[in-house]
Amino acid sequence: MSRDPIALTIPDLSVFAKSLRAGLDNPPSHLEMLGLIARAAGYRNYQHMRARLGDSPAEPLDDRAVARAARFFDDAARFTDWPGRTSVQGLCLWVVWAQLPPETSWTEREISARIDALCSFRDAAQIRRAMIEHGLLRRDRAGCAYVRLERRPSAEARALIARVLRP
Repeated sequence: MSRDPIALTIPDLSVFAKSLRAGLDNPPSHLEMLGLIARAAGYRNYQHMRARLGDSPAEPLDDRAVARAARFFDDAARFTDWPGRTSVQGLCLWVVWAQLPPETSWTEREISARIDALCSFRDAAQIRRAMIEHGLLRRDRAGCAYVRLERRPSAEARALIARVLRP
């Protein structure tokens, strides 16, 4: 009799291991269970499996936070109003960050003009300061040159950028 291979996709191995442990009379520890599952899948251990399959689990996405932040942008992707909540401010700043070219140095006037072009409420100084505080923009000690800092946006920030800057 031949066997038919059955593909199994496990979105969260930790939850799978906990469920499996719950069905055993004398279960091994959680880490031992992860190791057993990894060896059964053909890896030396759990760390080997993570290294081969990628160590970056999918980030959870807060759709409500994205929708809340998206209300602060118009159809032309312009920032329309400064949010009251710090968490929403941080998300909105990512959209401004995404529209600034990387590896470009600006004077204070140049960056302010660029920010004013991206915003309808014309408060470049506040946005500049907030971007520096959130680690999205760097200013030299003399305050003469501004540069966009290259960072990976969070899942919510990436979703907001895609939603607001859609083609």
